[in-house]
Amino acid sequence: MRGKQGNYRGKRNEGKKNHSDDDRPNDGKGYQKGKRKPYRSNDDTEGFERKDNRKPGKRSKKRPFADNAPKGNRPAYEKSDKIKKAEAKYASKGKGKGKRRPEPSKKPEQGTRLNKYIANAGVCSRRDADKLIAAGDIKVNNTVITEMGFRVNKGDKVTYKGKKLKNEKPVYVLLNKPKDFITTTDDPQQRKTVMDLVSQAGDERIFPVGRLDRQTTGLLLLTNDGELAEKLAHPANNIKKVYQVDLDKPITENDFKAIQEGIKLDDGPVEVDEVVVLDKDRQILGLEIHIGRNRIVRRLFEHLGYDVVRLDRVYYAGLTKKDLSRGHWRYLTEEEVIRLKYLR
Repeated sequence: MRGKQGNYRGKRNEGKKNHSDDDRPNDGKGYQKGKRKPYRSNDDTEGFERKDNRKPGKRSKKRPFADNAPKGNRPAYEKSDKIKKAEAKYASKGKGKGKRRPEPSKKPEQGTRLNKYIANAGVCSRRDADKLIAAGDIKVNNTVITEMGFRVNKGDKVTYKGKKLKNEKPVYVLLNKPKDFITTTDDPQQRKTVMDLVSQAGDERIFPVGRLDRQTTGLLLLTNDGELAEKLAHPANNIKKVYQVDLDKPITENDFKAIQEGIKLDDGPVEVDEVVVLDKDRQILGLEIHIGRNRIVRRLFEHLGYDVVRLDRVYYAGLTKKDLSRGHWRYLTEEEVIRLKYLR
């Protein structure tokens, strides 16, 4: 079939003149009829004429050739300012051609700071831990450490008063404190302490955040998280506390206004955020404060000539006594812990 087809083609072209490239007629424009137009390189314009009046070989304004453009079938073009800007931005992010080598990452400091280790062990807050270190009460591997910023590595033995400390998991306990319990971890006079009420909370050594005096009832937080304890106890963080105050006699209007405006005691002014009367006899008040000085609520009313019959803390840093009866405790929920850590 192929042979027949070839014979047919041969007969079809029989009698026709077979022109070579040299004897084909010229159309007057530099091209030969029947021949494919040759590629015109960017530096070879001889023999070509343009329909317009531009000079042969003039570069286009839209796509100018680069100064170092190679000769060949695909000339290189200069990059536009937009492309150059995009490539520079891409390279600055460390991507693509010409990206910068990433800088070597800094090795994290090894170990845990000693004051944090002591706080996590449930001894005290970080600030108090610094005092213990400065006083030489802390030993690491049987060596007294007084250097601030000292780091404890895994396997080191840290002791305080001869007792080995453990870097324990954080525990958060909320207690509804009753009367006649002292807010301390240890009492030389062998009186009842709040630690007796939370003895079943776990093996971790926890401590109370702040204090409630012996006759004051209400919410008390205990934890071994020294960093959180320091945050809640620091006056600059303005932790909100609400008390219910029962007085021995009705409060006068003048004393009520005096509390609203602020009263100055021997150790400084007392700023009350809000005070309200809760009963008709004007003997039960609600008091909101953020300061945490010792016995501040009782001293405030004693200064005005009142005796506080009952004092109960009903709100502390977003925590309430809901479903928590007197003398009982519970663990904080994960949401409550997160809220306390990021409290502003």
